[in-house]
Amino acid sequence: MRILQINTERGWRGGERQTLLTAVSQRKLGHAVELLAHTEGALAVRARQAGFVVHTARSGVGFGAWLGRHGHGFDVLHAQTAKVVAWAVLSAVLHRRPIVFSRRTSFPVGAQKWATRWKWSQVAQLVAISEAAAESPRAMGFEPIVIPSAVPVVVPDPARIELLLEQHHLQGKRLVGTAAALSPEKDPVTLIRAAAVVCQTFKDVVFVHWGAAGEASAAAQTCIQELNLSERYLLLGFASGVEQLYPALAVFVMPSRFEALGSSVLDAMMQHVPVVSTDAGGLKETLANGRGLLGPVGDVQKMAANIIRLLSQPEAAGEMAARSYAEVIAQYDVDQMAQRYLDVYRSVIDARTLAG
Repeated sequence: MRILQINTERGWRGGERQTLLTAVSQRKLGHAVELLAHTEGALAVRARQAGFVVHTARSGVGFGAWLGRHGHGFDVLHAQTAKVVAWAVLSAVLHRRPIVFSRRTSFPVGAQKWATRWKWSQVAQLVAISEAAAESPRAMGFEPIVIPSAVPVVVPDPARIELLLEQHHLQGKRLVGTAAALSPEKDPVTLIRAAAVVCQTFKDVVFVHWGAAGEASAAAQTCIQELNLSERYLLLGFASGVEQLYPALAVFVMPSRFEALGSSVLDAMMQHVPVVSTDAGGLKETLANGRGLLGPVGDVQKMAANIIRLLSQPEAAGEMAARSYAEVIAQYDVDQMAQRYLDVYRSVIDARTLAG
């Protein structure tokens, strides 16, 4: 098959990583895969480095125009972001190719439900990355296929870990960490407030937070200052390949208010790190069956108590991490995810052929 993976985002977050992982695995399985990405996006850079043909556009109109001119050259178009779906379906009058859309959020549908309903009705197959991401489509009468995101096996980097410890004077400290952009839906302020409680209990614990700046940056920095945590809660910014550093952590925390799946949680599980999380969206699925400790969204005390519990019971925490590792290996394999998408592509292509 000739497959076009489409992603409009400029940054490098879970959806962009999943787009590239899918492309790499499908190419490995013998298919011709190209990408349509943002001109200034990290995905375009990384995909070219991986040897892919990458086409680019700067705006939604640009994506739609490119698809209208060139989309007919592919067997299937895979829209990996919600922003591009409308342009993909509008341009279908020219390219006439089936469109698969992966919904990667668990946000409720906004006020313009009619527009969303129309877009979703025009795609050949709607895919959700979790049951949580599937809830809104189902409420509107659609039946998406659920294909969870996947995580690759990543080898830890002891040299990077040692450099991290040296640069921030963290030798001998127990680290609690997260990797999330400083955005409202990731709720960094709740984690900072929970960190204050944990730091009162343990004098050797330091929190490290990797993630790009966002709308919640100012609130996070203010909270750190007000709680006198400047030496105990470190904002380290975005770091490429951050999962290589996870083995330095005693606990990984995900404080999100909305989360369709939580691929950073899967990365932590892959690195044998026990997880504390909110029960937002798909996190309930990711951490089901004792794979992590869950608490309500925005509950500072419960989050702190769960972190303290794992820090206080290292043997139990290790057992949880081992169990979680075994399950993430079995259930979130990259090649398995890519093959499931290939099955979807074949299904929509066959349906289009039969329809004439």
